[in-house]
Amino acid sequence: MRTIMWRKTVGILTGLSLCGALFLGTAAWATEGGGGAYPNGAEDFMSGAAPPPGTYFINYFEFYNAPGFKDNNGDNALPKFHLNVYANVFRFIHMTKESFLGGNWGMHIFIPIVHMDTEVPGANGHRTGFGDVIIDPFILSWHWKNFHVTTGVDLYIPTGSFSANRLTPLGRNYWTFEPVVAGTFITDSGFQVSTKLMYDFNTLNTDTDYRSGQEFHLDYLVGQKVGDFNLGVGGYYYQQTTGDSAPIGQRVNDKGMTVSVGPAVQYNYKNMSFTGKYYYEVETKNKPQGSSVWAKFMYAF
Repeated sequence: MRTIMWRKTVGILTGLSLCGALFLGTAAWATEGGGGAYPNGAEDFMSGAAPPPGTYFINYFEFYNAPGFKDNNGDNALPKFHLNVYANVFRFIHMTKESFLGGNWGMHIFIPIVHMDTEVPGANGHRTGFGDVIIDPFILSWHWKNFHVTTGVDLYIPTGSFSANRLTPLGRNYWTFEPVVAGTFITDSGFQVSTKLMYDFNTLNTDTDYRSGQEFHLDYLVGQKVGDFNLGVGGYYYQQTTGDSAPIGQRVNDKGMTVSVGPAVQYNYKNMSFTGKYYYEVETKNKPQGSSVWAKFMYAF
């Protein structure tokens, strides 16, 4: 991999995945419980670029608040529904000096810790613990003067605790295979457009005999560099593309969809970066609808 100055690469690590934090133990509306493996909106500035060879650490913190669960028409489906999720994720990245097909080879692992508060009609639940670990041993990235591309296949391992009778399980109890393509276009003046595209293939939850449908989703950001700061507007789009497969009597035809938007800011200092953002879901179907606050810290060893 050719050398890239740190000031250009701080905060740009491959926009690959986090943790399976959002899961509801209610009747299925779109994917099992209306949740998904990836926390949408996790990546932002320079999400299509990978850093130079070396070892990096990123800490993600997300607070997600959903005061409603939407049906297929975008109306409230559950009275007295409320969901709070606090997720802190430790991500370790190692970029090697090796290359394959002209791309630079790297790898990463995510270790999530999750706290959930869930309230549905007649019940509530609280739980804290480890979520589902994510690995990718074969990240590839390519770099040009004003354009960067990163690819990979993230593997979500069902390490989080799960019980079919628990309102707030911390894992999804199935494997997810997620091909990823992320790209960033950035001008010499620091204006950038970044996006990370993902497609999820989910295996069977053997405890419930439920298989969630396939999912397409993307994170996006448009931003401008101003001194040591990056300022931008970002968000995400999510669309379930195939129906679920479930035991007789469970609802499987409705597909989830959500769109969000909000401001983002990043500050770069030496070998570190700090990112904050607020995203609000402006339209949702068959999923919880709410908003998220993110704080992200990155350190280059």
